[in-house]
Amino acid sequence: MTETDDHPSVPASVVTQIPFLVIFKDLTHVFSKDTIGREILSIAFPAALALAADPIASLIDTAYIGRLGAVELAAVGVSIAIFNQASRITIFPIVSVTTSFVAEEDTMEKMKEDEAKKTNLVHANTLAVQDSLEKGIASPTSNNTNQPQQTPASDTKSSSGNKSNKKAKKNIKSASTAMIIGLILGLVQAIVLIFSSKVLLGVMGVKPNSAVLSPAHKYLTIRSLGAPALLLSLSMQGIFRGFKDTKTPLYATIVADVINIILDPIFIFVLHLGVSGAAIAHVISQYFMTLILFIRLASKVNLMPPNFAALQFGKFLKNGGLLLARTIAVTFCQTLAAAMAARLGTTPMAAFQICLQVWLTTSLLADGLAVAGQAILACSFAEKDYNKVSSAASRVLQMGFVLGLGLSIFVGMGLYFGAGIFTKDPAVIHLIAIGIPFVAATQPINSLAFVLDGVNFGASDFAYTAYSMVGVAAISIAAIIYMAKFNGFLGIWIALTIYMGLRAVTGIARIATGTGPWRYLRGRSPSSS
Repeated sequence: MTETDDHPSVPASVVTQIPFLVIFKDLTHVFSKDTIGREILSIAFPAALALAADPIASLIDTAYIGRLGAVELAAVGVSIAIFNQASRITIFPIVSVTTSFVAEEDTMEKMKEDEAKKTNLVHANTLAVQDSLEKGIASPTSNNTNQPQQTPASDTKSSSGNKSNKKAKKNIKSASTAMIIGLILGLVQAIVLIFSSKVLLGVMGVKPNSAVLSPAHKYLTIRSLGAPALLLSLSMQGIFRGFKDTKTPLYATIVADVINIILDPIFIFVLHLGVSGAAIAHVISQYFMTLILFIRLASKVNLMPPNFAALQFGKFLKNGGLLLARTIAVTFCQTLAAAMAARLGTTPMAAFQICLQVWLTTSLLADGLAVAGQAILACSFAEKDYNKVSSAASRVLQMGFVLGLGLSIFVGMGLYFGAGIFTKDPAVIHLIAIGIPFVAATQPINSLAFVLDGVNFGASDFAYTAYSMVGVAAISIAAIIYMAKFNGFLGIWIALTIYMGLRAVTGIARIATGTGPWRYLRGRSPSSS
């Protein structure tokens, strides 16, 4: 007996002797607007827009603050760097696991509801037949087809019951858990940042007698008050992603950014609050965003769990802890590369920062595909619909690679002809030109790596993604230190190319080998050992 026979839940159509080939499934349909293509784009496009909205708003924010002077601009810059880094480390793991857990739980609940409806329908038909026999009336299977049949009362009740079920709120325990954890993390982050702001600014290189210290301390302290709202809103975004709804977070993000842009000049210039006004405007906009998401979510989900024991803290903390280690590894690699560039001098550091920001910013589009892949795969794995798992995984990876090729051309041409937008220094522009081949040519690799993150998260393969990333970081750290020492600026970019290449290889390894959640490609149940 074959393995497929042992596990009939795995359809023969998805089984292959070479799992790696699933990546090329329906390759000619990569641009097709079929069902899977439309579903991916309906999730990915709003997600990418939402991710891009904040950086755009931040640019406008920076323009307002820049009018106050160089000291204020530097103060806000270093404060935002501290705040964003703290937020990324605390919330990214929770958002990632929330999307998968909510998608899985929501799918399982829908499957239970469908099964209950089928059971009720069969029961209702059985009662109708028994009632007809007792009254001596021909059963529905009688040859008298001309006899009009009355709809059983039980069916009518079932129909009205179905209508009421559609209006009922969902009971998603993972949603309540994610929000509680997000709020707690936000409060902890606010307390830590407020009471250690001067110490953190010192670590970032702001000296006690620096003119930057006072405005930076004010901005970071006030901005920290928005941490509970920010982390709670991000956890809710993870919930909406689990429902495959990325439009609601997009609308909330746009409204919040517009409020921030409107309030900035009022608080900064009209009320003469300076950098404190900029921070207040940002905090207000964050709470507005949280309120919008909360109201919308409360209309769809019962946010009060039946009891405290129903919450899933253990599940969240275990997998969130794994992704926390992964996030720290990723952050350390990028921070180390920046530190090695800074050691080379002001000019190399300036060129590196410009190249790095372009390198990372273009990943936002790929992140949209990653969100779509994660949500769809989490639902499909829960349904054990392995045909859709294969189709969705292959399509988002193919879209990601094509996107990377397009970005490669766009970034290469943009940096070559537009480097003067970022700086007028000929020495910096010269170094940017040296970095262009790496920044541009690695775009397809970067896109694949980011999309593969979403694919592996959708498969709930959190342990593998964490351990493999730690391994990649260990190799990459050694490469960055060695290459920077002997090859300078060029060496750092070679090391970063190795880093992203390793991320892509380890990301695709599970699919290529048909292991872990991808065992089904070999005809084995993913739950089998």
